[in-house]
Amino acid sequence: MKKKILILNTGGTLSSVMKDNGFAPGLTTMDMQKDLRMVSGDIDLEMEDFMAVDSANIFPEDWAALAARIAEIRGKYTGIVVIHGTDTMAYTASMLSFMLQNIEIPVVLTGSQLSIADPIADALENCRCAIHMAATGCPGVFVAFNRKVMLGCRASKVRSLSFDAFDSINYPLCATISSLGMQVDRTAIPERKGIFSLDNQYSDRVYSLRMFPGIHREVLYYLRDKGYKGLYIEAYGMGGMPFVKHDFIAAIGDLIASGMTVLVGTQCRYEGSNLTVYETGLKAIESGALQARDMTAEAAITKLMWVLGKTSDPAEIRDCFSLSLCGEVTC
Repeated sequence: MKKKILILNTGGTLSSVMKDNGFAPGLTTMDMQKDLRMVSGDIDLEMEDFMAVDSANIFPEDWAALAARIAEIRGKYTGIVVIHGTDTMAYTASMLSFMLQNIEIPVVLTGSQLSIADPIADALENCRCAIHMAATGCPGVFVAFNRKVMLGCRASKVRSLSFDAFDSINYPLCATISSLGMQVDRTAIPERKGIFSLDNQYSDRVYSLRMFPGIHREVLYYLRDKGYKGLYIEAYGMGGMPFVKHDFIAAIGDLIASGMTVLVGTQCRYEGSNLTVYETGLKAIESGALQARDMTAEAAITKLMWVLGKTSDPAEIRDCFSLSLCGEVTC
């Protein structure tokens, strides 16, 4: 049976053209179809334009709508390729990983650092990788970039100019392309844990805060008073935060006592946080903070939004963060 892949275009650099105010999405899938069919081989491609925006203009409601569309049409295709801008691709890939729980087919996000209209662009190579990963039938959400395939909830943009723009953080690659062809590491692809369910509710009352020496705890009370329900803190090192002179951790405890969820990770991109090692981390645990461990910042933020869209029960929230739901964390 011939494999059928849907190309779902959302915009981004890959489909951009020069306009009066700079590069902006302007190419449709029909404009790109000749190039896309050139790298797809004997795979049957279908095209759909979902939206056409710079990914800086992607918002949570767009994730919910995109997840709903994928859920609606997933039964018609071997896999789906989502063309997406690189700037927020890792956020979208992470949120789709949560919203499309146990999806039966590959959903592969890709984009490029140069427009597909540019003859020296990386666009076609990235599309080739994404299309052929989508054709493997390996279930889950992935990011394909620079001849490597990453689990969607482990991908992060780490370079602004290089064609090697994305890394898989604290997790092995799911596939690579070399002179041996596409090599898929199926041990890196999480097993489905149940039947598919679309779960695209979310809370937008979530804030991300990066620690720096001199940050004042009053910002925490400001967020609480403004009605935020969740806070992700990028702390120092393994999860350090001040508790001498300015007792930031005590303020975190006040927030949690008032009903907020506080998730603590690290500013370090690799190796993750561990709040059980140092006094400062243990104090944060005692205050009620949850650990992000080795999640990417993108996965931590989107998981917090997704979980708070499901429940406000502290025990249920804690349970969700004690589990790896789609490979996003090493428990």
